[in-house]
Amino acid sequence: MNGSDPMNFRVKRSIRGTLLWEPEMELPPRPTIFDFHGVSMIKYFTENWDNIQSFEARPSDIVIATYPKAGTTWVSYILDLLYFEEMGPERMASTPLHERVPFLEISVSFHYKGKDLADQLPTTPRLIKTHLPIQFVPKSFWEQNCRIIYVGRNAKDSAVSYFHFSRMNLVQPDPVNWSTFLQDFEQGKMVFGSWYDHVNGWWEKKQTYSNIHYMLYEDLTEDTGREIDKLCSFLGLSPSAEKKERVATGAKFDNMKQDKMANYSTIKMMDHKVSPFMRKGKVGDWKNHFTVAQNEEFDEDYKKKMKNPTLKFRNEI
Repeated sequence: MNGSDPMNFRVKRSIRGTLLWEPEMELPPRPTIFDFHGVSMIKYFTENWDNIQSFEARPSDIVIATYPKAGTTWVSYILDLLYFEEMGPERMASTPLHERVPFLEISVSFHYKGKDLADQLPTTPRLIKTHLPIQFVPKSFWEQNCRIIYVGRNAKDSAVSYFHFSRMNLVQPDPVNWSTFLQDFEQGKMVFGSWYDHVNGWWEKKQTYSNIHYMLYEDLTEDTGREIDKLCSFLGLSPSAEKKERVATGAKFDNMKQDKMANYSTIKMMDHKVSPFMRKGKVGDWKNHFTVAQNEEFDEDYKKKMKNPTLKFRNEI
């Protein structure tokens, strides 16, 4: 947003310092994708670029990194419970998850800057989320040897979830229709670029940087308790069995979907009437969207682009 934008905004209310805005006239126009250092991006993730790249990480920081719609909110919620449940129910009931786990690179002038929220986090460790491909991650995270949790999700469900998210999120480019969106997805014409480049880039980094824990959405769906155990092992946490059970229960999809501090219903740039932010949380929903022809074509394309035999995703469980 800038001075030439045709609408005025007024403050509706404030939750713990995050301003939520309501348009007096029409909504802002949807952004357009452009090439940014070889990756498709939109202005809301590049306008604060120099400040993001110079972000000062701390050794205790924990980063949740994903391609969009791969379980970012789910894992953020789990980590927040593991670390800060003891801060009490008032925090959980009054502070939105996007403030407890800031989205580092977002910079929407009529909403907020994720970097500012990250800088101001009062908790230790700071939990910070990002969708940046590996080559865009601020160097201080590597210099400080920060722990990073990457969550990957199979390409077909990622495409379907991203499509519905783009339909309801007014600061995403217009997805037009499913057929067009799927073609764009295959070609990497997505905000944050190619799914293939993203999941492979982070997988390759894991081979040389030991502080990456690479999770799979399908594994987390199949056995949440098992994956929480793996997370705790990676993070050096030893919660009681009772606490792990509370975390697993609290992080169930249906429970999170009802939590106004986690389901993004306080974000006015998302139209939940079009599609809820937390839609299904299933593995295999792609079967309800892909035609037979689309599925065959996608599988052929997938074989060409997924050349690393050690990284395997499941399209159903």
